[in-house]
Amino acid sequence: MRIAFIGDVVGKSGRRAVAELFSPLKKQRKIDFTIANVENVAGGFGIVPKAIDELQAAGVDFFTSGNHVWDNREGVPMLDERANIIRPANYPGASPGTGWRIVEVTGHPIAVINVQGRVFMPPIDCPFRTVDRVLSEIGEKSRITIVDVHGEATSEKVAMGWYLDGRASLVIGTHTHVPTKDCRVFPRGTGYVTDVGMSGAYDSILGVDKKAVLQRFMEMRPCKFQVARGDIRCDLVIADIDPTTGKLVEFEHLQLKQEA
Repeated sequence: MRIAFIGDVVGKSGRRAVAELFSPLKKQRKIDFTIANVENVAGGFGIVPKAIDELQAAGVDFFTSGNHVWDNREGVPMLDERANIIRPANYPGASPGTGWRIVEVTGHPIAVINVQGRVFMPPIDCPFRTVDRVLSEIGEKSRITIVDVHGEATSEKVAMGWYLDGRASLVIGTHTHVPTKDCRVFPRGTGYVTDVGMSGAYDSILGVDKKAVLQRFMEMRPCKFQVARGDIRCDLVIADIDPTTGKLVEFEHLQLKQEA
């Protein structure tokens, strides 16, 4: 089973990166199932139907998110309406949507779980205890388990990787938009990367127009952020997983760029 995970998709530039750079690769590499983190897909903040539809047309099958998924009111109802979009499972139980799903791909069930870190992030429920609960609910329903750990602190994400070694097929870090390129396989067969990176404009500060971000840092006053447009790239990992054992076979990080 070949699975691709695309780093945080930032606005229109990110959607363009997926459509123009990833979509041809999906066919070339014969990828069976594609996941993308989309908390920044709508103008950099939240989700909207049009943006998700564009990504589906480009070959993305499933969507994880994070703390910014709540930023666009138009998109929040989608968490209940669309089965292929999840939010972090450790938000309080009354929150819209769910934090995990099982989907069937080429006759094999795949569990996708989304949790959010708490270091330098909103004070929500414990991600470690939450993922324990979710895994107990999944039980033997799926051999393949993909976990998106959406967090700020590298230490917290590495800790989650070790915590889930042997219990998840892949532990993928998202949120910082900076690819760490530390893909590795833990002793019990779990693939791990601290942060996949982002899909969007690299002539930017984390996908956002440089001028606005610099203004906020230097003047410490609110200013409107705009999604940047230059130097389009798509960060992703591709993993081959044995569907009978759920163990990782092969794992690599790619950064796709537009040709000059």
